[in-house]
Amino acid sequence: MSQIKIELIKSIYDLNARGLLLSSKWSSEQLNGLSPTILSTPLTNEEQLSILSQPSISSPPIGSNEYYKYILAKNYFDLKEYRRCSDVLIDCNKYQLPIFLRSYATYLAIEKRREEDIIEQQAQQQQQQQLQQQLQAQQESQQNDPKNDNNNNKTDQQQPQQKIEQCQEFKQLFQFYKKLYIENKKDMDGFLLYFYSILLKKQRDFTMARKVLIESVHKYPCNWSAWSDLSSLCSDSADIIMQLSLPDHFMKDFFLAHFKLELQQNNESLVIYQQLSRTLFTQSTYILAQTAIGNYNLRAYDIGEELFERLIELEPNRLENIDIYSNILYVRDKKAALSMLAHKAMKIEKYCPETCCIIGNYYSLKLEHDKAILYFQRALKLNDRYLSAWTLIGHEFLEIKNVSAAINAYRKAVDINPRDYRAWYGLGQTYQLLKLPLYSLYYFKKATTLRPYDPRMWCAAGGCYEFIERIPEAIKCYERAEENYDRERVAINKLAKLYQEIQNNEKAAFYYKKNLYYCDQEKIDGQEIIDALLFLANFYKNQNQTQSEQYCLRLLDYAGPEKEEAKSILREIHSKSKLSSKSKPPK
Repeated sequence: MSQIKIELIKSIYDLNARGLLLSSKWSSEQLNGLSPTILSTPLTNEEQLSILSQPSISSPPIGSNEYYKYILAKNYFDLKEYRRCSDVLIDCNKYQLPIFLRSYATYLAIEKRREEDIIEQQAQQQQQQQLQQQLQAQQESQQNDPKNDNNNNKTDQQQPQQKIEQCQEFKQLFQFYKKLYIENKKDMDGFLLYFYSILLKKQRDFTMARKVLIESVHKYPCNWSAWSDLSSLCSDSADIIMQLSLPDHFMKDFFLAHFKLELQQNNESLVIYQQLSRTLFTQSTYILAQTAIGNYNLRAYDIGEELFERLIELEPNRLENIDIYSNILYVRDKKAALSMLAHKAMKIEKYCPETCCIIGNYYSLKLEHDKAILYFQRALKLNDRYLSAWTLIGHEFLEIKNVSAAINAYRKAVDINPRDYRAWYGLGQTYQLLKLPLYSLYYFKKATTLRPYDPRMWCAAGGCYEFIERIPEAIKCYERAEENYDRERVAINKLAKLYQEIQNNEKAAFYYKKNLYYCDQEKIDGQEIIDALLFLANFYKNQNQTQSEQYCLRLLDYAGPEKEEAKSILREIHSKSKLSSKSKPPK
């Protein structure tokens, strides 16, 4: 128990020293999430010394010249002056801590410049579009203006030059780590291995990146960023995890729970989180948030809402994951609660992706789709890899029938996370609007693979098979939906009609009776009840006349041709009963 506490405290120091702030925050949350008995137990002098001690090759000794340089570089790093940080540590090659910080600062500087180039290119494209619109409106041509040509040439020459320099710098960094890994892998600590895996991911060498990440978590298990990256590099199957040689450590449980939640294996994930929260991490807000997300995925919205409310009570100014809470309020049509949440988020932090998504959901619920799109676009300007915003803006574009924009949004979501079933399902819906059932079917099948227990996915796939007249496959899909408790009862109704269509009357009668039972329980009235009563009346008129008569009598309460048909069946039943009574021999 105390060993876990010591490891978490040590990891906070180590991760902070290397600028891995998200991992440091995660470790801090889990440290504060430990049970009160573990937290209140004071550390011994030996334990305190073990936290502060560093391996000889890891960090420069206090008072050395390299230590002073590291302190200065770390301050530059914290102020996001990555180039200055890298320059200070240029000759510090003896200890692993300054090597990591220099490499990480160089990498972040390259990424920062790349993002700036993208923003500049987008601004230039917008300017060019505006100029073109002005030229078309004025019907003037300024293409031969030499000033414009010179300016364009300058920017065209500058941008490729910058890109070449960035590529060369990245290649040098990659080659340095590749050589270090080949020649001196044993001496590389968990952090240098983790950084090498980042470079491998950028090179799209995912197999090697996964191998290096496993080595990294073996050497230093308390780096949550390494576990999170490993999760993203594992294929869409839990079987691969069983084949990986992972360290026997409490971090492995967090990883497995996170990975299973990503794979939509929500029940298994919730079991692991429940075990962690019962034994050690009784106060962890991270586990509470993940449990709420798991219940949201399972469509247990009442439990999810309750858990998110408890989370907000514990952390009133929290915005992380609260956009998912807004999704629950949206689904449950709670306008007042969603409005209050949006106002609260605005007060906490106005320009935050989560805040923009919450406000976007509020406007979407009010059917103000243009305003919703505006706020989702703001979220994406703040974070262009914000998965939730891409999916939600796709839904909004679909609502206003802007199919091309919806497809683009869903594709972006799939690029960021191929496991996002909502984006695959959204793509299927967009191609349904375009009347392209084979494309639609492909995307719906992807969604069923990712979420095999969700009846909505199977109903969507069944609808596509039905459209292209592949009835046996449609029936299989609807049966899978029915097996997985189809709350909307789309599958039962469809199965009844499809079995009627292929003249399998016994199966059709079974599903019509089942549907009729649920409708009666929920006191639902409509055409599907009329269809069920009419079929069952016809089906039982030669088998069980009493039952057929009951269905006919119910049909008499409805207006329309079905009422007349019910009267006809009743006359037929009565005439048959008279004939049978006459044909009986006298006693």
